[in-house]
Amino acid sequence: MYHVEANEQTTSDGPQVYLLDAASTLEVQALNQWIDSTTPDGAQRPPSVVLYGESAHQVADLVRAIAKDPLLIPLRVTLTEKKRGGFLRRVFAPRGNSMPTKAWQRWVQGDDPDHSAVLVGEPATLRDLAARFEKAGGTSLSLFIRRQASLALDRAERDVIGSEYKIPRFVVEDMTEQKKFHDGMAELATQVGEDLPEVERRVHTILNEMVATETRRAVEMWGTLGAYFSRAYQVDVDRTQLQKVRELNKKHPLVFLPNHRSYLDPLVLRPALLTEGLPLNHVMGGINVGFWPLGPIAKRSGVVLIQRKFSDEIYKWTLRQYMSFLLSKRFNLEWYIEGGRSRTGKLRPPRFGLLTYLVDALESSDAEDVYLVPTSITYDRLHEVGAMAAESHGAQKQAEGIRMAIGYIRAQGKLRGNVYLTFGEPISVRSILAENEDKRVAVQKIAITVSHAINDSTPVTPAALVTMALLGIEDRALNVHEMWAIISPLADYIKKRGLPTAGGVDISEVDVVRSAVIAQVNAGVVKRFDEGPEPVFYLAQDKHLVAAFFRNNAIHYFVMRAIGELVVLPDQGQTGASTPESIWKSALELRDLLKFEFFFGDKKDFGDRLEAEVALIDPDWRKNLDDPAYAAKKLESQDLHLAHRVLQPILEAYQVVADQLMLQPTGTEFDKPTFVAQCLGAAQARRLRQQLDHSEAISGELFDTALQLADNRGLVDPSGDNLAQRRRDFAREINEWARKARVVRDMAHRMLAEVDPLTVPAGVPSNEPREGDA
Repeated sequence: MYHVEANEQTTSDGPQVYLLDAASTLEVQALNQWIDSTTPDGAQRPPSVVLYGESAHQVADLVRAIAKDPLLIPLRVTLTEKKRGGFLRRVFAPRGNSMPTKAWQRWVQGDDPDHSAVLVGEPATLRDLAARFEKAGGTSLSLFIRRQASLALDRAERDVIGSEYKIPRFVVEDMTEQKKFHDGMAELATQVGEDLPEVERRVHTILNEMVATETRRAVEMWGTLGAYFSRAYQVDVDRTQLQKVRELNKKHPLVFLPNHRSYLDPLVLRPALLTEGLPLNHVMGGINVGFWPLGPIAKRSGVVLIQRKFSDEIYKWTLRQYMSFLLSKRFNLEWYIEGGRSRTGKLRPPRFGLLTYLVDALESSDAEDVYLVPTSITYDRLHEVGAMAAESHGAQKQAEGIRMAIGYIRAQGKLRGNVYLTFGEPISVRSILAENEDKRVAVQKIAITVSHAINDSTPVTPAALVTMALLGIEDRALNVHEMWAIISPLADYIKKRGLPTAGGVDISEVDVVRSAVIAQVNAGVVKRFDEGPEPVFYLAQDKHLVAAFFRNNAIHYFVMRAIGELVVLPDQGQTGASTPESIWKSALELRDLLKFEFFFGDKKDFGDRLEAEVALIDPDWRKNLDDPAYAAKKLESQDLHLAHRVLQPILEAYQVVADQLMLQPTGTEFDKPTFVAQCLGAAQARRLRQQLDHSEAISGELFDTALQLADNRGLVDPSGDNLAQRRRDFAREINEWARKARVVRDMAHRMLAEVDPLTVPAGVPSNEPREGDA
């Protein structure tokens, strides 16, 4: 026999009818026993109606037969949170629309008689429900009563089992029974020139494929899988900012927009949000991850499977309607604004598609506003970086599937690392729409604002500093003193700028740097050589793109300083002094050259940031412009040089593309795959001949952005006017910037040659770190 607990029962002077949300005979018996036990002695027992079974379609008639306008009180049996332990029970317990088996009920009943509670949902009169049904324009009052009872019980149940189970029920039914939905389909049929029945069939097919059909069993299973997948990581969460987000969520739906580094991203983010009391997000995911068995589990735990590319008007309309429904019901959304995982570690350009549908959905929904939450997910170690680096060298991408998933799970057992979750200030969509009448401009502004906010909230990790130090001196090994001579000025610069650091640690602390080097040695990215007079550290063979990935997580913070170093250097053959005007002109040219690599603000913001960076190098730079050699001397005297660490690999990759473009015949069709393959071969040959300083310049990703720039300038279309000359000018421009980067590189090398071991603080022993150290 069930032991039951109940919420406070609602009383009424009028007749009462209990609506039993029961999926089995045992549950019906338990609920009837509760009704008997709560009926006062001598009072007539209120009647009950079971919501499921053969008479489910007659609920309204059954209730009317009992009384004209009774008070309807929904009841349900649920498991209490504190007594739902055990993996097998959590996995196989009935949740949501799942039907409990008699075997399961006997199992939990015999094993733990104190496992259940009776929930009492918010009651409503039949007259009120009928009025709401008429307003909604539905087709079946019985179905409407069943849905409203289930929703009321869901709300009551969340008080017992937690807010992570705030999941939508009867989505397709609620959407398709609305009068405005039918009117919209009729308009859509006219627009696309198809019969209404065919459009209705297509819409229902799309909804059945797309809509997340959450069940609590799948939510728990997905959480268990997520914990297992990400078992290698310790998660550090910015809880202060999340508390602000939670308060905002009390009034408005939220859209979490994270960067995309790993398949683990949604599995790491979800438990962090649930821990802070935020409800389950609806994750807009590509249908390419819908393979068995992960796809069905993901869909039942809140993942919305959508096609990666679509131009079908019916599909677009259906997606807008679904998003509008979720916003109106104040369910939170989540998707990855880059559209796919970053192969380089830098934030990729934002995709506008889903943001456009969001704006359309907001305008047609009942939501007052929706707030976007820029979200940064940063790892200091990551399994798939090696595979992504191989793809950038021309390897074939492994298709998603069960074999890939099994290999991925196994790999997590070999890692140990940290992942940092940080959040930017939420962004009101309504406010940006109010400032921009053109919706396309508004969407672009929203996307760029979110991207900047993600970058600004991304912390600098110790791993980024270690890899930056070694990548900037790629062909040399560094001893501990040289390593510190590079990292210490970087740490000072980060402090001056007030940049966020991973976990809020002081990255100038010796132990922090030491641990970061150990982690990279253990990961196989950095090698240690002990056979000489002192230990030295160097990048492992073919790990340059892996190291660059972790450096690039924070590279955006150093771009303006690197640009400042380059623009103050004189051009080759320049005899006169630079002027503020000439420096500004050079800066804008370099900004245009790098626009497909980094996010820059408008010209005013760019100018303010550049001047601030140059002032850090020399506050009196304007007073000494008359001396042509002054800038180079002042720059060389600095203990921090960044241009060769941040921009030279990009410029070298662009050089390869520009030089290969000059070899392409004009007047013939451009074959991009063949061209990129030629660039990879040419870059590899140059590196072997020491004509490139950076192995990370051998990158299909960098060649792709270089081609975007070339295409933007009309240098790819073989039919352009004066094409050969313009391609030569393009190559000369890039070569000049690459030359300046090598000048800065030489300055940094000379600085290292003068490193004094006495400048290394106490606590940096020359025989550490060692592979395998804790």
